[in-house]
Amino acid sequence: LFGNETAEKILLSIENYGSGYPRGIATNFGMAISQVQRQLERLEREAVLSSRLVGRTRVYEFNPRYLFRDELKALLKKALKNLPDEILEKDFTQRTRPRRRGKPL
Repeated sequence: LFGNETAEKILLSIENYGSGYPRGIATNFGMAISQVQRQLERLEREAVLSSRLVGRTRVYEFNPRYLFRDELKALLKKALKNLPDEILEKDFTQRTRPRRRGKPL
């Protein structure tokens, strides 16, 4: 539907976490960072995603001006909801904030 598997994983990841950066997405899915960067650039060129610099890291999120943003997000939300539990646990349950100081592992 989105052209290839890499683009699909990127869009699902950004829908799940709200935003993403190339190295984080590549590490999470075990893909080459160049593959992820190429797809992120393509999606930004097509105005599906927008990016901003946070320090030296380029962070991508859905473009609020994209005409079909709400429909795309609804489709991705439905796809995430229907993924098997093992895939959800493996690929979409990453820690997004640091561990509390002094908390045992």
